[in-house]
Amino acid sequence: MRKIALIGEGMIELNGIPFGAMTQSYGGDVLNSAVYLARAGGVRFDVHFVTAMGTDPLSEGMISRWQQEGINTSFVLRDNARQPGLYLIQLDEQGERTFLYWRYNSAARYLLQHPDYPRLRRQLQDMDVLYLSGISLAILPDTDRQWLLIDLKQLSSEGKVIFFDSNYRPALWGNETQARECYQQMYAITDIALVTDDDEARLWGDTSIRESFHRLQSMGVKQAIIKAGERGCFYRDLNATQHIKAQVVTPVVDTTSAGDAFNAGFIAGWLNGKSIHDSALMGHQLAGVVIQHKGAIVPQVATQEVTARFFNSNDIEGNKDARDDGTFAPD
Repeated sequence: MRKIALIGEGMIELNGIPFGAMTQSYGGDVLNSAVYLARAGGVRFDVHFVTAMGTDPLSEGMISRWQQEGINTSFVLRDNARQPGLYLIQLDEQGERTFLYWRYNSAARYLLQHPDYPRLRRQLQDMDVLYLSGISLAILPDTDRQWLLIDLKQLSSEGKVIFFDSNYRPALWGNETQARECYQQMYAITDIALVTDDDEARLWGDTSIRESFHRLQSMGVKQAIIKAGERGCFYRDLNATQHIKAQVVTPVVDTTSAGDAFNAGFIAGWLNGKSIHDSALMGHQLAGVVIQHKGAIVPQVATQEVTARFFNSNDIEGNKDARDDGTFAPD
């Protein structure tokens, strides 16, 4: 059984209209990926979520639900003095979302200051794969962020495979320079980057997919997948380039966690020994289901068919038009 640890933050989600109808759930970019990866992998993967939570009823309720999803919560540290963060999603008519956050004093922000973190750090040595995002890094105090980068560098040197989604959120960083310096350190130890074209353009000023690939490679990334929304995704390693198209999905209800679901599908395929092409198709198919529902975490029944078809069999169907011809889509 492959062991993967996903390092991030679990938050309370409110979805709806201020002073109107709202639903309550939970979410967080890495947590979303952990849920969908656990659904996809079943008994094949040991999916650990790494974070800190409170001891309040909301924390208890979220952790219980993660366990019901098949997530191993033994790496969830408990903080008696803090609670989880909270965010509000508001949607427009096209399903695009805006967020409001309350997370500055969340338990996850102080993960590395928890007295049990040294024990947790030692346990990470037993993992095969580590996954985190730019948000995982951004929410930490500056000194803690540097300590986590040091720990990840050591774990990388011990042979752990590291996946990283840049997921750049300007509001979480002091300035662009701080984010760039942190990402440069992270990219130097990243085996597979799962990034988004808009984020790369916003932070680095990239004007094309090609430019992003060249920069990521120059920073030390061994392999990179660039997500491009409805255009699908692009992949490049040292030898080849692929454009894997996404199927058109209607209706698009809520794009929240589309990228997180793609990452889960991709990693599930990769852990199952699938090709980059088939792993990306898994990601597209799972994301395509998720965006037809409201909220970061959609009901299990909504994803059962796609996970059964793509992750529990060798029958990989999908976009027959996806191409592997060494070319790029127009910039």
